[in-house]
Formats: sequence, C-alpha cells, structure tokens
Amino acid sequence: MKRILVTGGAGFIGSHLCERLLKEGHEVLCLDNYFTGSKKNIAHLLENPYFELIRHDVTAPYYVEVDEIYNLACPASPIHYQYNPIKTVKTSVMGAINMLGLAKRIKSKVLQASTSEVYGDPTIHPQPESYWGNVNPIGIRSCYDEGKRCAETLFTDYHQQNGVRIKIVRIFNTYGPNMHPSDGRVVSNFIVQALQNQKITMYGDGSQTRSFQYVDDLLDGMIRMMHTGDEITGPVNLGNPMEFTIRELAEKIISMTGSKSEIIFLPLPEDDPIQRQPDISLAKKVLDGWSPRIDLNTGLERTIAYFDQLLNN
Repeated sequence: MKRILVTGGAGFIGSHLCERLLKEGHEVLCLDNYFTGSKKNIAHLLENPYFELIRHDVTAPYYVEVDEIYNLACPASPIHYQYNPIKTVKTSVMGAINMLGLAKRIKSKVLQASTSEVYGDPTIHPQPESYWGNVNPIGIRSCYDEGKRCAETLFTDYHQQNGVRIKIVRIFNTYGPNMHPSDGRVVSNFIVQALQNQKITMYGDGSQTRSFQYVDDLLDGMIRMMHTGDEITGPVNLGNPMEFTIRELAEKIISMTGSKSEIIFLPLPEDDPIQRQPDISLAKKVLDGWSPRIDLNTGLERTIAYFDQLLNN
C-alpha cells in the first residue's frame, strides 16, 4: 500500500484516479478547492477508510507525508480557465512550485498533468513530444497554455537542479463520466444539447479535428508513467490517435442519442486549434506498449448514459 496525494482529486479526471488508486489498494488523499471539482464526484468514496478529502488550494503550500503525488489541480475547460485567467496561471505555476517543493522535501515521485494545449495551434501533424508548439502568449487561451508550459519548465528545472523525481504527461482531449455538464468542452456540450433536443452549437464549419480519449485509457497511461523508472521523466503524450472532425462527432452523438437536435454554426473562438492528434510512439515504447483500448462508440455510450442519468435526476 502506498500513500498517494491527488491534487484536483474531486475533478473529472482526478475523481476517477482516486477511485482507481483505492481499488488498487492504496491510501488516497484527495485535495481540491472545488473551483471546478465537485464533492458529488467523490461522495461515494467518503466511507472508504483509506480515502481522505482535504479542502485546499494548491496555490498555498501543503505539508504531508506521501509516496507519490499526482498534480492534476487546474481548470481545464476554456469556460472555466478563462473565467479567472490570473487564477488559472497561479494554479498552474504556484501549484507546480508547491507540489515540487513538497516532493523535494519528502523525496516522493510527482507527476504533472500537462496538456496537448502546450502545442497550441500546431503546424506539425500529428504532434510528437519534440515539437515546441505554436502558442499565442497573450491570447485568451494563453493563461492555460502558457501556465502549463511554465509548469513543465519548473518540473524539468526541479529535476535537473534538485534531483526531484518527476513525471510529465501531456493529456489530449479526454472525456467520460463526471465531466461537468456546463464545462464548455465539445463532448459534454454536444451530449447535453442532444439529450435535451437543443440546437447543437458548432464553432467554425466543423472541419477542425480532435482525437478523443476515454478517461479509463488515460488513467492506465498515467499510472504506468508513475511506475516507470527515474530515468523516464517525460513529457509523454497520452491520447487517442484516432482523429475525427467536430462535425463527425456531432452527427455521431445525435445518432446515438436519437436526438432531434439541429446543428448551428457559430464563429470559431480565438486561437482555437484546427488540428489536434497525438503521436503516441513514445508512450508505446516507455509504457509497456500502452495504447488506448476503448473506441469512441463505446466511450460515448458510457458518457451518454452518465449525462442521461444526471439530467433526469
């Protein structure tokens, strides 16, 4: 049994990670300030004697003895991270400093949940880890993009200067149960609109592409990354290389929900990437052959069922 700290543990991905780690027999400390996370996501875990919930903001130092740290704390959807861009940057940068400082003191491993947004609107397709990205440093998305890029810098410098045992993963579009119904992400938006027979709001002409990864596949990759030797620090892409246009996604969700929704087209937001697809060659190499197993239809069925139950309760 390990003692593991998960920051952002009441969020979409964090709540699934807490549950998975508990099932693997570990003691889990879930830290969250509930800015975008929700107690509902982890309420079913509260009776587990090996689960501890702490209300805390990672921009302030936190002291605890643990074996591993997963640093997931940060709003990840455009609506949420643009709501308070200064807070978003502080969460990424100061949160990284505080978790790295903790890992340095207690000599634990620490994993940074970075993002495919570090690639910006890419000029290379698909995106390998060696690509430096095409990011607007003063755009509406830069609070998130540059915050995560700076966090990667901090992790690398703490490792090189202080020997901190780091892991960096770059997470591509991920979906599944526990997503917030109004987080503005394309999968949750389309599903909620389709289930309610509302108009499907598509930004741009729908030809822009994304690669959608089901949350269980991401968890497998993150945990495998944490278990790698100290010589493997990352960054490592974690995503599903199967690429779909946004219009294909909308039409698939309308069909799967039996919705009467119509698609309407709105202007493309500033700095919205036209293409996004991970090169996962490195992940396959260093993570024991890891690759996504859950196809889009299967993942969407589970996610639609979650939102259907959520909307009807």
